[in-house]
Amino acid sequence: MTEEDKAVQVVQGRVKWFDPAKGFGFIVSDSTDADILLHANVLRNFGQSSVADGAGISVRIQTTQRGVQAIEVLKIEPPEGGIIPLGEDAGVHSPEELLALPLEPARVKWFDKTKGFGFANVFGRPEDVFIHVEVLRVSGFADLASGEAVVLRVAEGRRGRMAVQVLSWETAMRDAGDGQE
Repeated sequence: MTEEDKAVQVVQGRVKWFDPAKGFGFIVSDSTDADILLHANVLRNFGQSSVADGAGISVRIQTTQRGVQAIEVLKIEPPEGGIIPLGEDAGVHSPEELLALPLEPARVKWFDKTKGFGFANVFGRPEDVFIHVEVLRVSGFADLASGEAVVLRVAEGRRGRMAVQVLSWETAMRDAGDGQE
């Protein structure tokens, strides 16, 4: 391994695209001319199985013989300009009220990106929580896997409980350890 392989730096960028089925995607950053490879295993180590195109991302990178690669995800931020889409329920809650809702630990029951929605089960509650693909996108995700542990902010909608924000379990635990929510 050369000295160049060992050089690690932190960069901020945006997800150009990420395909969970292929197991990789790319990040663009002003800090490097080359696209940065983001492998699914690096993303999983952060606690997410997917990330939305356009999401802000901070990563540790390493330049190897194969190009620039992310070796650790430090932070993911939802794509810019995202608002929490509630459709018919939009007038019921302000964004501040939504972000003040408690975080509820849940497990994904199923999510179908093609259909644009899915459901999760909140621990200790019998009813399902509806998750819309747009809520997922503005939360910084592209997809969810069945059985994936997540944390949700949930609002009562006209048709039942619905997620207004999705966080990975690991992100919520890290933020709780920092005294943030």
